[in-house]
Amino acid sequence: MSGEYEDRRPIHPDGLAIRRLRRDRGWSRRDLLEAIAEATLRETGVRGTISANLLEGIEEGNEPIPYSTLCRIASGLECEPVELVAEPG
Repeated sequence: MSGEYEDRRPIHPDGLAIRRLRRDRGWSRRDLLEAIAEATLRETGVRGTISANLLEGIEEGNEPIPYSTLCRIASGLECEPVELVAEPG
């Protein structure tokens, strides 16, 4: 399955889980954005992250995001993307 196909349907992240994992590490949102950038650089050779506004929207309101964005966040948190997906319901 290609990444393009996976990005067509937004994923509903579990914003509380993302916030909990970030806080468990003692990180601010800025720290997580930096970790995402570093993880993306290691994985792709190109430094990339998400916006601070998007991260806030995800943590505060479970804003739907593309699968690729979920994977970036998971890489920054050093966890599996499935750990960051909201339960259906």
